[in-house]
Amino acid sequence: MLRLKDLREDKDLKQEDVAKFLNISQTNYSKYELGKINIPISSLIKLSKFYNTSIDYLLGLTNETKPYPRQK
Repeated sequence: MLRLKDLREDKDLKQEDVAKFLNISQTNYSKYELGKINIPISSLIKLSKFYNTSIDYLLGLTNETKPYPRQK
């Protein structure tokens, strides 16, 4: 999940910072970035809101960084 690392570094954050935000260990967050374990949907939602992007962008399914418009 190279995009997670890039987004985190763009905000000058450490893995520990994002792990704390997600309430997980730094080790597990590192595994997310390396693609060694799957990220739970609840964490993907938090990360997409935190980075103001879509889950599809986080997963590499699109190159569009803007999040989708909210449904009314």
